[in-house]
Amino acid sequence: MIDFVALAQAGVRGLRAYDPGHDLVALRRQHAPVPLVELGSNENPYGASPKARQAVIDALEGLHIYPDPLGGDLKRALAVKHDVEPAQVLLGNGSHELLMQFAQVFAGAGDEVVASQFGFAVYALAAQAAGATLRLAPALAHDHAMPRGHDLDALLSAITPRTKLVYLANPNNPTGTWYSATAFAAFLAQVPAHVLVVVDEAYAELADADDYASALGLLAAHPNLIVTRTFSKAYALAGARVGYAIAHPDCIAVMERVRESFNVNALGLAAAEAALADTAHLQATVAANARQRQLLADALRARGRWLSPSQTNFLLVEFGEATARIEAALVQRGVILRPMGGYGLGDCLRITVGKAEQNACLLVALDEVMA
Repeated sequence: MIDFVALAQAGVRGLRAYDPGHDLVALRRQHAPVPLVELGSNENPYGASPKARQAVIDALEGLHIYPDPLGGDLKRALAVKHDVEPAQVLLGNGSHELLMQFAQVFAGAGDEVVASQFGFAVYALAAQAAGATLRLAPALAHDHAMPRGHDLDALLSAITPRTKLVYLANPNNPTGTWYSATAFAAFLAQVPAHVLVVVDEAYAELADADDYASALGLLAAHPNLIVTRTFSKAYALAGARVGYAIAHPDCIAVMERVRESFNVNALGLAAAEAALADTAHLQATVAANARQRQLLADALRARGRWLSPSQTNFLLVEFGEATARIEAALVQRGVILRPMGGYGLGDCLRITVGKAEQNACLLVALDEVMA
């Protein structure tokens, strides 16, 4: 027998695959014909823009030909949207692909990658797959105003002469927390110029806090800054798998060397460009999410639950020692949440903010389970 693990590169040998949570396909079959209340994957329950859906239908005529290998139309649209040059835009098969590739390109054996405790799981996977050493900075204390959020001072302290990359998210998954624009500008000013700072803004469109701002405004002054975004969340194109990064054109040019050919499919390109142009649909879904996020948070607090402040489309909620039992009982009732044990938060569940009727079903099931 061949020992394929032994044949793999050192960084891959100890790697564990990304955990997507429950096998939703199997659970849907198990509970059919009753639909699940799926609140575990941070999807947008309001669906994609009608213009995006029509763009996909129109693009089916060209299903037999390769997509634009450069994604030129989408890049130009994104450049206009964010007031950058098209050469500053890199497209990905979701932002997940790009987050992995930044470590692949810029870190390796003997290098270090810095990330925060309770940060998105892909950062650790990216570092390990590249053969680099991951240095985790402790998150803010639980009694802080932003419990379990990124501690920017701790991240700075974790940077050493071997550090090549820093990953951080704003707002952050799975905590929902954020850091202020002022705090991040002060942080970035202290990061050595040769250390690349990757800011994952997957949930940026959903943030409405007065002190929140995208890092995109700092790109011109900081060539070591990279910002990633996705169409999976606010734009509701999770099934199309389209993400992008914006950075210095020289950084993007290096990344293009490893970008897979035709990495964004034709349907995804068409859907993303149409969704980007439909600002009315985006604004409506973002506003609906904000309303339901507040209502759901209030309902959970009224039931004695502690939860993190959130600027996303999910809430991180504490359930204590009974978390695993509660989560399993909810699954039996067809309500799917996301366990957080893999993040070191075994006493918490991450709850996607659904439509009003989905949230109502969750609360009814939760009351039954807690009783």
